[in-house]
Amino acid sequence: MTSTVAASPRLKIIQRSTLAMLVVSIAISTIDRAALAVANPLIRHDLGLSIAEMGMLLSAFLWAYAFSQLPIGALIDRYGPRWLLGCGLAVWSSAQLLCGLVTNTAQFAAARALLGIGEAPQFPAAARVVKDWFAVRDRGSATGIFMCASYLGTGLAAPLLTAMMLNFGWRWMFMTMGILGLVMAAVWFAVYRNPSQLALTDDERRYLGLGEATSSGEKRGLSLAQWRSLFRSSTTWGLVIGYFGVIYVNWLFNTWLPGYLHMARHMSLAQVGWTAAIPYTFAVLGALVAGYLTDWLARKGMSLTHSRKVPACVFLVAQTLFVVVAALVPDNNVAVACLSGALFCGTAATTIAWAMISVFSPQRCTGSLGALQNFGGYMGGSLAPIVTGLIVQKTGSFVPALYLGAGMSLFAALAYLVLIRGPVTLRVSEGVGGVSADQV
Repeated sequence: MTSTVAASPRLKIIQRSTLAMLVVSIAISTIDRAALAVANPLIRHDLGLSIAEMGMLLSAFLWAYAFSQLPIGALIDRYGPRWLLGCGLAVWSSAQLLCGLVTNTAQFAAARALLGIGEAPQFPAAARVVKDWFAVRDRGSATGIFMCASYLGTGLAAPLLTAMMLNFGWRWMFMTMGILGLVMAAVWFAVYRNPSQLALTDDERRYLGLGEATSSGEKRGLSLAQWRSLFRSSTTWGLVIGYFGVIYVNWLFNTWLPGYLHMARHMSLAQVGWTAAIPYTFAVLGALVAGYLTDWLARKGMSLTHSRKVPACVFLVAQTLFVVVAALVPDNNVAVACLSGALFCGTAATTIAWAMISVFSPQRCTGSLGALQNFGGYMGGSLAPIVTGLIVQKTGSFVPALYLGAGMSLFAALAYLVLIRGPVTLRVSEGVGGVSADQV
């Protein structure tokens, strides 16, 4: 049964400080990801890149990030988030600093790939942190808080990075962000501790849902057979396939929104910096609303499965409609309003996807299942900048690319609706259980 024990004052301090660090680190990571998109016009000019070549460069991060998910989830489940996220912060911040020192396209692509490898632990580790330090009934809201940072960072990126770029140049823009990330890595190492590193009271353990089977098992990783058994659940496939569509649309906007506003909507770079911040502000609200909504629906008696699956599908269908309208309307103000609605709904769906991980994953498999979901998502995300660049270069228009994004959103909704049926469970003989039936 879901615990009714309240979090102790010490746990509340840990929860708040941990969420604060996650918000800052995720905001930094998403600003770092967005830096290339914001500097797109100047870098294309300086390096002599075509639109399609810029699409390939934008995707270098994404391919490295996607394939790094495969080993990273098991490592998080074995060693915990402290070392994996801390080392990831240090690696990606060093890569961001190197982006300011590159002299050719190959070096830039290599630095962006290293950025992807470094950022790989961020979201699976955050999902593991939420499962480690929050009761089931509180995980949706906690997920919403750390997910909103992703879009807070992206929203800040447009005006912040544009101002830095116009005043100091795009190279110093990259290097400054790299130094800031290295400082955050030091803070994470100094402050965060995994649950196994603290002496928890019996009430704290009951609140967190910890039992003897998991109290000393943090470093007992999954066997290969156990990892493979995750794929026997239709829910696993629903999470992976659905997230493919969700992140395709996410990265369509993350990589091309500034370029779209500049090239298709004929805004100046200064206008783009502030206008792009509007949809991302709505995206932050989408994350917070979705996190609260899932917990509220569960407390009102809806099962954990349906309190996440149903709103995710509704948000994705709404995003489909917003994107189609944005592609069609000639008025810039209406288009920005529709893009704001699309990002609100898309972020809500992304938040719910991670809220699913925190309640659908078997014990000690949160990092593994989250990483598999992220792998599927960023396979879609890796395609978005390339496909969009090719479509725009061939047709001279963003409209077909936006239609494809709308289709991907609808595809994700169908995958969630059909394939997600409840928590993922491993065979009892393998010693790792899933969420109990009375919770779903």
